[in-house]
Order: sequence, then C-alpha cells, then structure tokens
Amino acid sequence: MPEAAIDLGEELRIIDTRIKQLKLDYEQYFLGSRPREPAMLRSEIQKTMVRFANTPIKNTAERFKFNSINSRFMTFKRQWDDTLRKIEAGTYTRHVIKANLHDRERFEAGKADEPATPSSRKSAAKAGTRSNRDIYASYMKAAKSCGQSVKGLTPEKLEAVIQKQASAIKKKHGVQKVKFRVEVVDGKVKLKATGVK
Repeated sequence: MPEAAIDLGEELRIIDTRIKQLKLDYEQYFLGSRPREPAMLRSEIQKTMVRFANTPIKNTAERFKFNSINSRFMTFKRQWDDTLRKIEAGTYTRHVIKANLHDRERFEAGKADEPATPSSRKSAAKAGTRSNRDIYASYMKAAKSCGQSVKGLTPEKLEAVIQKQASAIKKKHGVQKVKFRVEVVDGKVKLKATGVK
C-alpha cells in the first residue's frame, strides 16, 4: 500500500511538470516561435487527468494536490482555447500588431525610394507622428489584453518617450532612423527599438 501511495505522489509530480512544459509550449506557439500547437502533449495530459479523475484517491493530501493540478489545467485549457479562437478569427492582439507592423514596414520601404522634397519631409514628420499614434494604439490594446495598468499614459507621453529613446539610440549607434514595435514579453508590454542605417 505505501508503495502505491509513493507511485501516485510521483505521478502527480510528473503530471505537474508536464503541465508547466505544456504552458511554455503554448506561450511559444502564441508568440510565433513554435510552428505548431502542442496538441499531442495536451492530449496525453488530458488522458492522464481523466484517468486520475476516474480513480478513487484515498489519501487526502494527494486528492487535494490532484484537484489543484486539475483546476489549474482546466484554467489553462480555457485560456488556450480562447486564444486559439481569437487566432482563427484574426483578432488575436499579438498577431494584429505583427500584421500592422509588416504593413507599415512595406509602406515605409516603398516610400524610402522617393527623393526628399520639402513637402515630403513635412508629410514624413506627420507620418512619424501618425506612426507613433499607431504604436500607442497597439501598446494600449496589448496592455489591456495582458491586464497591465496604463493609467496616466497618453499619446503625447508615449511619443515623448519614443523621441527620447530614438535620439539616444541614433547618437549611440550612429543610425539614421529608429523603428519601434510593441512586444509582449513574459506577460508585460514593452517597446522594442531597432536602428536602421
């Protein structure tokens, strides 16, 4: 009997570790660094959870541990399914931000070939401001989806931060232009800068 108890405790520890791995795999998939959804591992864990649910667990501590692991797994499943639905509908925030950035980069690449005139410089300045407003909108959207507080953040404040960072990067790295993009890293929204020579 004690041997079975040890085995069950060890199995619960293993399943807990596998759920943590599955969570990391899904995060990588949603960030785009993993090509496919980790459906096989999820299916294996699901089968194990069903097997545990249909097995009477007499030890109170182990039953409590299983219930907490199962509850966490169910919560993750709901989150993953919700995100997958958003991806299918094309409304997933990170994907929308990436698509907007790709469109903007293509537009800017097309404009880079045109000669600079006084009127084109003015329109470039306006486009820079418009671009910063797009970044602000993307930042706000991403922050809301992550539950991050953005109290007191205005387009003007974000633009001031962008200008300050851009001039510091231009000076430090000797670049002509600095592009900014919104990224979510470890559940927090951040501005990432890239220097363009």
